[in-house]
Amino acid sequence: MSAALEAALASGLRDLGLALDEATQQRLIAYVQLLAKWNRVHNLTAVREPAQMVVLHLLDSLAILPHLDHARTLLDVGTGAGLPGIPVALARPDLEVTLLDASHKKATFLRQAVAELRLANVAVACERVEGWRPGIGFDVVVSRAFAELADFVSQAAHLVAPGGRLLAMKGVHPYEEIARLPATHRIENVIPLRVPTLEAQRHLVLLKAA
Repeated sequence: MSAALEAALASGLRDLGLALDEATQQRLIAYVQLLAKWNRVHNLTAVREPAQMVVLHLLDSLAILPHLDHARTLLDVGTGAGLPGIPVALARPDLEVTLLDASHKKATFLRQAVAELRLANVAVACERVEGWRPGIGFDVVVSRAFAELADFVSQAAHLVAPGGRLLAMKGVHPYEEIARLPATHRIENVIPLRVPTLEAQRHLVLLKAA
């Protein structure tokens, strides 16, 4: 199984145009295997099969890498099982990543993953996003299937550093959600993402304070 997962990941990375060394690829697979193991008991993700996790979790998360620009800090809001934060942190060890989720069950898994994968650049916070006040802002605040855009802005905008941006990972182009955005924020771009072997649409919405 591991060899098949490694081959699928390597092929997907080539399709995405991402060059990650062998050690990083091994740690990404180790993350999938850890998630699959915990998922049997704790139901962290609806995706059950490790082979599907490579596409739906790893490659889907890594597809945003070219759009993180020169960010030094990233907050993953409603990270769940660590997506996209853990794959991004593995691929970008220079990036300081904070994983935020209100679920104690998920935070327990995240802390275990950080320890087992030796993720020195990752912190875990078990808090509700709207009430969390860490005292610092983040260059990028990202969400993946977390909330409607207007809710994402209202709950997480206070966590963005001056000049930073909100990134929302979406499926189909969210025209209706964009129409409901508050006047405090504007759309900088909506980027179609192509995830290898995935037929479904993916878009990345870039938001900045107006």
